[in-house]
Amino acid sequence: MIAGLLPAAVTAYDTFTDASGDVLFPEERAVVARAVDKRRREFTTVRDLARTAMAELGVSPVPLLPDRRGAPQWPDGLVGSMTHCDGYRAAALARAADVHAIGIDAEPNEPLPDGVLEAVTLPAERTRITALAAAYPHVAWDRLVFSLKETIFKAWYPRTRYELDFAEADVTPVPEADSSGTFGFALTVAPDGPDTRWLTATRGRWTTGDGILVTALAVPRTALPAQRRG
Repeated sequence: MIAGLLPAAVTAYDTFTDASGDVLFPEERAVVARAVDKRRREFTTVRDLARTAMAELGVSPVPLLPDRRGAPQWPDGLVGSMTHCDGYRAAALARAADVHAIGIDAEPNEPLPDGVLEAVTLPAERTRITALAAAYPHVAWDRLVFSLKETIFKAWYPRTRYELDFAEADVTPVPEADSSGTFGFALTVAPDGPDTRWLTATRGRWTTGDGILVTALAVPRTALPAQRRG
């Protein structure tokens, strides 16, 4: 599912089953030593996928440790993103010489839990969600908007180290078919925050299938570099 959402410069792998055996480095194993089995399986499988992509890019396998926000720390010269939800795992990588940033996310194609929608969306987004749900009821649009924001944040944060709030991203999903489409977005950050144009100039893509929503954004090197205002 994931590869079809990303440009040719990005190497992506996904799976509906977990990796067999212990494929972690000792440093990674320590990160999830006290985690529940579900967390260990997710953590292990996405790293197995990521190292498969690294091998295709000619990069030797190394530990992929999370930073303080949980974002994977990639080897020099690579950008990437990983995601997992119940029944699905994915990883996408590219050479930094070709791509500025990548964000991917996967979520169940199910409505958000009660009370979450208001916490993660803007009023304008809720208006769009209502209209889209009437036209395309097979897509959980509230969950899709949440996933789109997660994808944007994953692409944005490693390059800027600026932590976005949900209210700072206004996303507009655009269906192109019954089960897929694109999305655009605007970011509103503090006046002295990073320039947003390098990211918002790019449109992302989304798709649904097998009960899963998958969203992706890859920013080519032709985009504007991140700069600070002021």
